[in-house]
Amino acid sequence: MQDDARSDPPIGPPNLVPPANPYARTYRIDGFTVVELRGELDIDTARFVAPHLDLVSGGPPPLRVVLDLCPLEFVDCYGLSLLCRARRRVRARDGELRTVCDRASTLRLLRLTGLAEAFQPVPNLARATGG
Repeated sequence: MQDDARSDPPIGPPNLVPPANPYARTYRIDGFTVVELRGELDIDTARFVAPHLDLVSGGPPPLRVVLDLCPLEFVDCYGLSLLCRARRRVRARDGELRTVCDRASTLRLLRLTGLAEAFQPVPNLARATGG
């Protein structure tokens, strides 16, 4: 989490925000709710990641969400389905979802699956938040 003056307060009451874990953390910056995903995103880690994605994609409008995939080392088809579900839920609430990704393997996976156009990843968080 960024500790500068631009950071927004935590999302909702602290007891509602899923705690950070080795695979996901959620924080706010510049009016966006960021979910940073790390390590592996697969069927085994979904139980750690899904609460973060559900929180940011199921809230009341307006939703301004950034998925930070830069620290993500591996994604399988189950992980992709979680990302697609979050995107669909944000869009259903007329929200805005931005994606950050600079890892070649993840970008290649998004291209090969046809999801690069849907997620339109940018290379860094500053660009995603307009900062």
